[in-house]
Amino acid sequence: MKTILIVNANIVNEGRIQQLDVLMKNGRFEKIASSINAEEADEVIDAKGKYLLPGLIDDQVHFREPGLTHKANIYTESRAAVAGGITSFMEMPNTVPNALTQELLEDKYQIAAKNSIANYSFFMGASNDNIEEVLKTDPRKVCGVKVFMGSSTGNMLVDNEDTLNNIFSKVPMLIATHCEDEATIRANTAAAKAKYGEDVPIEMHPIIRSEEACYLSSSLAVKLAKEHGSRLHVLHISTGKETELFDNSIPLEKKKITAEACVHHLWFSDEDYREKGTLIKWNPAVKTASDRATIFQALLDDKIDVLATDHAPHTLEEKQNKYFSAPSGGPLVQHNLMALLDFHKQGKISLEKIVEKASHNVATLFRIEERGYIREGYHADCVLVDLEKEYTVTKNNILAKCGWSPFEGHTFPSSVHSTFVNGNKVYENGGVIEAGVGERMLFKTNGI
Repeated sequence: MKTILIVNANIVNEGRIQQLDVLMKNGRFEKIASSINAEEADEVIDAKGKYLLPGLIDDQVHFREPGLTHKANIYTESRAAVAGGITSFMEMPNTVPNALTQELLEDKYQIAAKNSIANYSFFMGASNDNIEEVLKTDPRKVCGVKVFMGSSTGNMLVDNEDTLNNIFSKVPMLIATHCEDEATIRANTAAAKAKYGEDVPIEMHPIIRSEEACYLSSSLAVKLAKEHGSRLHVLHISTGKETELFDNSIPLEKKKITAEACVHHLWFSDEDYREKGTLIKWNPAVKTASDRATIFQALLDDKIDVLATDHAPHTLEEKQNKYFSAPSGGPLVQHNLMALLDFHKQGKISLEKIVEKASHNVATLFRIEERGYIREGYHADCVLVDLEKEYTVTKNNILAKCGWSPFEGHTFPSSVHSTFVNGNKVYENGGVIEAGVGERMLFKTNGI
């Protein structure tokens, strides 16, 4: 493994920006100082004018392996991730078969150990009838338990009240929830079909998967967590109303109930369905410009704790079906950081806040060992960005296996220059370098 020295970087870390040198050796940040002798390194990178950030940690992706690899796999999507400055990811259990047993969960870790360029962890899945398997999960080696409280994905809809109470009362680990009320969605779907038949327009998506559906489910999750003292993390907040459920009066280290925002709910609104159609069909749905603004403010105000992607690719052929046949989800890992830097250029968010929400807080919330910060002794995961170099998304530079992006045609004002995972340079100037592999993330089990 090369010893790499980055000099003259503007390091964005722990609420400050400082021009420092960084030496990466044996997979770790060996030294961080105002000046480091170039003779200590095999390779020297002059980062003058550029910004060095801790690698982003994405706490919600769907990389589709096993079972749905015509859409994506861990290798292809981890390549796209590092090209977007994401050095670690946590993947969801609704693969095929669903990760509902310890054996099926471990199968995914074995695939990642061979193929992932980024660091990885996988959520254990909960169903209405696998509580015994869920309770076998090792909290040191697994990021959390995922509960779909509103989903029609295989056997993963958990809608039984006794099961939910069982999970929230017995699971000591972090419980991550997808919150949409299934009964409300079914009633809204029936009403839409009564009006439009099978040709329901995509503009109805946020009305079918409505604010009420989201709030009913997320407020139930918060209620259960408070009753049982659970660690609850509510994923992909899509409505302004839901932000009222979360607290910013205590530090993240002391919070037991937390929330996530995703880049698509910060970027798009229901005004974009006319142009983008089913390419921006996600669950929960992209909603109003007012919802978008409230979510963004809640992120800045610390009611929402972390930023993620919910990267969930489907083939373009699948996405181009009519409303009911087009699956929800899209590829986002490659362009997430560029979108956040775009927001920064617009004056909406500071670089320090981006790093806090997309790196530091994810590490803190999930109690990840020695990642998420640029600190001596920590794993050397970082990303060098050029705030002045534009990047236009085209078919030719999309790395996700599905080959399309909801950002296609957009020119971002800033770009990712290079990415480092465990001290290995894995991406530089548009190309992924097949050097080194990601590592399994580990988690502190005795608090922070």
